[in-house]
Parts: sequence; C-alpha cells; structure tokens
Amino acid sequence: MAIQKVTVAGSGVLGSQIAFQSAFKGFDVTVYDINEAAVEKAKDRIKNLRHAYHRDIAATDEAFNAGISRLKYTDDLGKAVKDADLVIEAVPERPDIKHDFYKKIGPLAPAKTIFASNSSTLVPSMFAADTGRPKQFLNMHFSNQVWINNTTEIMGSPETDPAIYDEIVQYARDIGMVPIQLKKEQPGYILNSLLIPFLDAAEKLWINGVADPHTIDRTWIVATGAPFGPFGILDAVGIRTAYNITAAELPENPGLQPILDKLKELLDQGKLGQESGEGFYKYPNPAFKQKDFLKG
Repeated sequence: MAIQKVTVAGSGVLGSQIAFQSAFKGFDVTVYDINEAAVEKAKDRIKNLRHAYHRDIAATDEAFNAGISRLKYTDDLGKAVKDADLVIEAVPERPDIKHDFYKKIGPLAPAKTIFASNSSTLVPSMFAADTGRPKQFLNMHFSNQVWINNTTEIMGSPETDPAIYDEIVQYARDIGMVPIQLKKEQPGYILNSLLIPFLDAAEKLWINGVADPHTIDRTWIVATGAPFGPFGILDAVGIRTAYNITAAELPENPGLQPILDKLKELLDQGKLGQESGEGFYKYPNPAFKQKDFLKG
C-alpha cells in the first residue's frame, strides 16, 4: 500500500513540524488535537515556519503555500483517522496518555492504517497490544527542526511486519528524512541514548551549584565549537518534554528528583522554552547567539 493520506495526532512543536514537512513534500495531511484551542495554536505554529523554511532550505512562497494547502485540521479523532493510511502519534511523552490514545484510536481507524509513535524514549512493545494491530505498529522518532535536522529513527517491535517497516522507511525518504534503521528495541533510540545522559550531566552541574546554565553552555560551545549548549538544547526540545522524560526515568534513577523539581519550577512560571519565548534563554534572540556571550 502506498501511503498517501497521513494524520498527525498531537500538534505541539514537533507534531506541527512533522505535519507540515509531510504536506510540504506532497502528502495530504490531517492535523488532530484534543480541542479547538489546541488546533488554532497548531495553525499558528505551522504558519510561523515560513521564515525558517525560507532561511534554511530556500523554500519559495509558492512551495510553502502548496504545503499549507494540503493540510486539514480537526479536534474530532474519528474524522481525523477515518481515511488515514498512516497515523503518526506525537502526544505528550507519558505512557498513560499514549496507552489511552491507542486504545481509543484502534477501533476508529480503518484496517489498512499503520500507526507510528514519535516517542523519544518509549519502545513500541509497550503499546503494541493497545493498538489492536501490532503488526502495523512501530516508532518513528523525528528531531526538532525536521526540515534541517532530518533524521527519523525507525524502530519496530518483535511483532512489527517487516513489510510495514520497509514501507515506513520509504515514507521517511519521501518526506526528505534520512531513515535511521534500528535493528532492535532500545529506549531512547540512538540519538537520545547519547543525548539524555549529556543533558542529565549538565542539569546536575546546575542543581548542584557548580555553575549556572549560561556558564555551562558557554563552556560547551567554546570548547567544542557546537552552535549551542545543553540548556539551549533543552529550550529547543521543550521544557515540558524534558520534564516528562525525566519523570519517566525517575523510578530507576531517584537521584533525578532535584532536576525534576527545577524543571517543574520553570513550567509553573510558564517558561516552556522556545515555544513560549522563554526557558533558560529568551527568544527569538537568545543570549548564546550574541557575540559577547562567549567572552564570559
């Protein structure tokens, strides 16, 4: 089956990017979220991608507008999936929310529909039974700023049909991604298996009073030549996502509780990262992009 109609469920920062990138590359895409307010925010997020697509990949207005024209929006889950060849789930990184989502969507979607989770840390076998179609379920993990950081980590469960896996690999290529094919389940995939310990180390330096976030980032940028440091990365990922990932790690690593508490303080202040205009930095012109930042 050739994938033509795609539904992206969850229209946060990454969900919106996945939806638009798929539409930009020629697919008919339905964006679903839980209520009208969330759907309206998704429309704004996607419209605001125009400058980045111009700047980073030289997309023309004509091409960007064509992508916009292939998008539909709804807060009705049944309508969202009724004709879908593929549903990409991008709901919050909480097992309870994902379990509930798949139990709801399984009976609503046609028998042909493939389900793919954009989970950044959770493996597909955790949710395969909930879907009612474990052979047609796997994970696709995208990176933030999908139009330039264009990897998609593809991970099946032991039950995933190899033909379905191959179809998703081709879909990833069709939307301009580099498919990273994992041979077995791994919490955190490749990218986050490397990234999360790095971020945890930076956060521990912060909460233990060794250095403030800007000093930690400055050290990393100057010493390695990286464009930003761990706290800039956290802002890009989103403080909410970072909180949920840390909460999921907590049962096996109780020492992360102080980090979780600090992230919760930021969330309570409405500091969500780039999404809200402030996290560890203020946007759209964060301090780490200023010339004098690296001088200390």
